[in-house]
Amino acid sequence: MKLSEIPKEELELMGYDDIAAVILQESGKKMKLQDIFKKVCKALELPDSVVEDQLMDFFELMSINKKFIMLKNGYWDLQTRHKLDIVIEDEEDEEEENIVESEEEIVENPDSEDIFYDKDDETDDVDDDDLADLVVIDSEDENAL
Repeated sequence: MKLSEIPKEELELMGYDDIAAVILQESGKKMKLQDIFKKVCKALELPDSVVEDQLMDFFELMSINKKFIMLKNGYWDLQTRHKLDIVIEDEEDEEEENIVESEEEIVENPDSEDIFYDKDDETDDVDDDDLADLVVIDSEDENAL
C-alpha cells in the first residue's frame, strides 16, 4: 500500500512507527532516521518544529520496535530485508568452569580452616540439662497464658 493512498483520517490513527514502515516499504531502500521522520510528519501535515521536538522520541520508538533495524552510518531499514547474524555466547559454561576451579582450589589446600565450625569449641554442643526448662505449648494452651 502506498502512503499517498492512505486517507488522512486513517494516517492520524496510525502510529509513527506504522507510517515509517509504510515509508520504508514504499521507498525500497534504507533511509536516515531524520528523513523518515520528516516524511512521517509531512504525511500527517505536522509543522517542521515537530521534527526537531520529537525526533528523540521517534528514535526510541524505532529502537524498541522489532520491525526496524539500525544500520551503519545512521541508516534505518525494515528488519525483514536483512539477515541477522546472531552469536550466542554461553556464559554459563564459563561460570561453571570458574566455580569448579574455585572448588579445586579449596580441595587442594588442606590447611584451610572452616570458618563456620570450630572443633575445639564446646559451646556448639547442646546438653540435655540445657533443655530441662523447655516447655512445649500447644496452640490451644497458648491463649491460657
